[in-house]
Amino acid sequence: MKLDEFKAFLAQKGIGCDEKPVQHGVQLRCKDGEIFTVYDSGKIVVGGKRTALSSVVDGMIKDGGAAVADVAPKAQQEIFIVYGHDTAARDDLELMLRRMGLNPIILANLPAAGDTIIEKLEDYIGQRGKAAYGCVLVTPDDEGYKVGEVDKKKYRARQNVVLELGMVLARLGRKRVAILRKKTVEQPSDIDGLIYIPFDEKVEEIKLKLIQELLAAGFTPKV
Repeated sequence: MKLDEFKAFLAQKGIGCDEKPVQHGVQLRCKDGEIFTVYDSGKIVVGGKRTALSSVVDGMIKDGGAAVADVAPKAQQEIFIVYGHDTAARDDLELMLRRMGLNPIILANLPAAGDTIIEKLEDYIGQRGKAAYGCVLVTPDDEGYKVGEVDKKKYRARQNVVLELGMVLARLGRKRVAILRKKTVEQPSDIDGLIYIPFDEKVEEIKLKLIQELLAAGFTPKV
């Protein structure tokens, strides 16, 4: 990646850096302590303090230096939350996103206006809607098992969560949906390429991983 392209990538995320010429390149020292050395050949070396941004750049380098495409506009910071019966996990996620400077959208808090749940989802997600990213909380709300195998029952997500997960994926695409799954829950789908982020008890456990995914999607969460 060339220097101008990398600087545009940082600017898109609202990240400012001081420039210093080095042999065969330029060193960029960013406000949170990250150091990126961009050589004339297009090679990028990541140094300085390790942050979520450093991890995103590492991923870009691994992918051949291509910048993340089709990102959400900087001003669009709304995150749609899908959840089941675990309101404590929902509240924890909402608080965590607000502390990141983002605006979580929760279905129960939206005005009814005579709309069905599906109509609300269509209004708030995707091309017509405000939210350009979705977080789906998969928690152990139900139990299920294959017919005749009651001794093999497993914890499962609520049916509304599975339905809304499908709708959010269809409207936003898999790269803009993070599935936050409590480890005790049966994985609701074996579709490859989905972003599953497992946690044990508290949503706070996966804060750094979620920040990495949001940065990759073009958002600017506060670390």
